[in-house]
Amino acid sequence: MIVRAAPDAIGSQRLTLVERHHELRDHARAAIRQRGYWSAFPENPNAYGDSGEAEGKAAFDAYLGKEFPLTQAGVDTHVGSERSPFGFELGVTYPHSSTDGLLAAAAAAIPPWRDAGPDVRAAVCIEIVTQLNKRSHELAHAVMHTTGQAYVMAFQAGGPHAQERALESIAFAYDEMTRHAESAIWEKPQGKRPSLRVNKTFRIAPRGVAMVIGCNTFPTWNAYPGLFASLATGNAVIVKPSRRAVLPLAITVAAARDVLAEAGFDPDLVTLAADGESERRATEFATRPEVKLIDYTGSSDLGQWLERNTPQAVVFTEKAGVNSVVVESTSAYEGMLDNLAFTLSLYSGQMCTTTQNLIVPRTGIDTDQGRKSPDEFARDLAGAIDGLLSDTRRATAILGAIANSDILERLDRSASFGTTILASRAIEHPEYAHAVVRTPTLIAVDGEAELQFHLEEQFGPISFVVTVSDTSAALRLLGETTSRCGAITAGVYSTNDAVLAEAERVALEAGVALSENLTDGVYVNQSAAFSDFHATSANPAANASLTDAAFVASRFHVVQSRRPSEETEK
Repeated sequence: MIVRAAPDAIGSQRLTLVERHHELRDHARAAIRQRGYWSAFPENPNAYGDSGEAEGKAAFDAYLGKEFPLTQAGVDTHVGSERSPFGFELGVTYPHSSTDGLLAAAAAAIPPWRDAGPDVRAAVCIEIVTQLNKRSHELAHAVMHTTGQAYVMAFQAGGPHAQERALESIAFAYDEMTRHAESAIWEKPQGKRPSLRVNKTFRIAPRGVAMVIGCNTFPTWNAYPGLFASLATGNAVIVKPSRRAVLPLAITVAAARDVLAEAGFDPDLVTLAADGESERRATEFATRPEVKLIDYTGSSDLGQWLERNTPQAVVFTEKAGVNSVVVESTSAYEGMLDNLAFTLSLYSGQMCTTTQNLIVPRTGIDTDQGRKSPDEFARDLAGAIDGLLSDTRRATAILGAIANSDILERLDRSASFGTTILASRAIEHPEYAHAVVRTPTLIAVDGEAELQFHLEEQFGPISFVVTVSDTSAALRLLGETTSRCGAITAGVYSTNDAVLAEAERVALEAGVALSENLTDGVYVNQSAAFSDFHATSANPAANASLTDAAFVASRFHVVQSRRPSEETEK
């Protein structure tokens, strides 16, 4: 429910928010410069109180089978068709607003928000994030039952980690907006004549209406950077969620609207654009002249379409890619296998950062257990995956559930991609009998074979052991695949400094983040806010990085005004 502040309390409320959050804001600003470890919000679910999970579950259950409590402009009906990957219908319906109504309301809400200035906007945005943090268990259940993530992962990735990515964007936005003085006196000496003096002011002007197009698998983690970068820089934001994962972003929109209203701003600064069953509103909104910013995560087809067909907007995309790891040698064979097994299994490979191709020289790899042929490595990795997932409860906590039928269909036909080393198997979930849970499949292919399914993204729990002639060919394939297909992550295992140096050169030229010799508790498919840049914008997988200065700086203009100083006129 939206509670609007009384006019005489608005200024006090905003000042309170600035005072409350300036320390957190400045900690985040320091963290994005230093790039070390810093966490704003605890990732342990137990840190949110003994009753946190039960209260979150109760809040989630209260949404089921009902209209979602959200009032916004232009509502003409209610829509919704979400089904939990764990086997039940959510039955939640969401307000469906007309395109014209949402765009008009969003545009009308901008001027007071723009005029509030960077300090107030950053404080209000941080207040939204901290309110969302308090509801992390509620968000976790919503993320779990729209994406198929297991609960702990849904809590962490959908809650604190997503919220920290939001705070990171706010910090970058604040730095960029306050990089220059708000006003200046320009004085030019003229010898014996009086100096020319001009008073100048510089104001932040937002681009206008922004749109965030959400994805099915990580609805909050992928949406929050763009949402808060646009909002903090003065724009209004229309959130267009995936039809399969509306609830997490509906909760987000509702929380944002409550905070905005309490601070005396028009809540239509943040609105929800839910799809009807046969609608494709992403393209409808994206081509409207009012939409000036677009953030998108999803398939390459729509991402490339947006990049080509929305000239009026600045477009930020994260699309498909093929992530590769070169395995040349290791001094910790068991640790490497365990690390790779977890990487390939986590959330059933339904992550844009999951390794797809494991590239191995045909001559084999040197290890602390002797030389291993590509076939031996493939069998040992298959054994590590089987061992990791041998216990049903542990397996389901790692794998989650398959998010949608497209992934399942791709997995079912993967046997035709090469020689199956490890077949995917179904696991019965101990709590959700109708959940679709599948283990990874591991397929061996010749890197020079005519059929090269490994050179296309096979999203889901499908990975390839790719055999090539030697280490140079392996690194060359990593670079070529990244340059042609795109990649978010890359990796290398080697005890040879020259190989590591060459891998770093290849990754730099291809424009992909590289992980080297991971064997313990850090995995190639994990990305830490305030330290790791998620994507580089330097290869086809993404044209933006989450998050850097370039991600926020083009979301606003600086507009100046100037007038002669009175002293000059005298």
